Amino acid sequence: MRAIVIEEQGGPEAMRLADIDTPDPGAGEVLVDVDARGVNFIDVYQRSGAYSVPTPFTPGVEAAGRVAAVGPGVTEFAAGARVAWAMLPGGYADQAVVPVQRLVPVPDGVTAEQAAATLLQGMTAHYLTHATYAVQPGETVLVHAAAGGTGLLLVQLAKARGATVIGTASTGEKQRLAREAGADEIIDYTTADVAPAVRELTDGQGVAAVYDGVGAGTFEASLASLRMRGVLALFGQAGGAVPPVDPQRLNTAGSVYLTRPSLAHYVATRAELLERAADVFGLVESGRLEVRVGGRYALSEAARAHEDLAARRTTGKLLLT
Repeated sequence: MRAIVIEEQGGPEAMRLADIDTPDPGAGEVLVDVDARGVNFIDVYQRSGAYSVPTPFTPGVEAAGRVAAVGPGVTEFAAGARVAWAMLPGGYADQAVVPVQRLVPVPDGVTAEQAAATLLQGMTAHYLTHATYAVQPGETVLVHAAAGGTGLLLVQLAKARGATVIGTASTGEKQRLAREAGADEIIDYTTADVAPAVRELTDGQGVAAVYDGVGAGTFEASLASLRMRGVLALFGQAGGAVPPVDPQRLNTAGSVYLTRPSLAHYVATRAELLERAADVFGLVESGRLEVRVGGRYALSEAARAHEDLAARRTTGKLLLT
């Protein structure tokens, strides 16, 4: 079978398409024929060395397909079942072996592309708006990179919970997409200072929560945009890691809260994983959560997909199909 193999972490050129042996599922494992793979910033971090990963490895922590074979002791899924998984490498391949405890069923009304485009980022947007800071009707929140894959989902889920959503986006096309997703106001961060603009839009009060997946480039504006006792959910670092923060700054900002959440901690049990995935797929199946695929690439084009994502040339979700 074909698989992207990284023998040494580095630039996009570190990803090599190779023919390798098809793996056999062991006890409690399932062999999946992969139909679609999500491309995420964590893939870039793992490939580049920003996150240390033992080599060699096959990247891709989000994918969907059909069960090809099951290992000993597996009863939850049978051959032909439609499944997806997240937070486990190996997706950039024709086939992958996945522990059954990490698989979730994909409903009939959700395509493989939709599943691969929404599982990781959809569950991320879900836990952020439902648990990390549970948005309440009438509140105002700020979503950075509102036209990105996670951003578009965050906007929709925050609006569904009754929030007024302020988004940040650069180009006219990205601003249009964010508004179509439901953003009430858009700040062009390339021409305006975000925090003063947020204060102006909120009559000086600030927002209840900031959902920030960018990191270094937005952290100061995020902190300055919060209302008293607001919550800054720093869930990613697409723009670089945030330097150490003096806790006293949270006091002077208005007794605000800073959290660095991870999806893994919000799907810590099998029951929680199944429940959160079912909620997300249910929203997609019903049409209440729109999935935007911003680019489709062949498996052999994985390097180009990484380049486009890292350069922030894209909107929505990128897929290897």
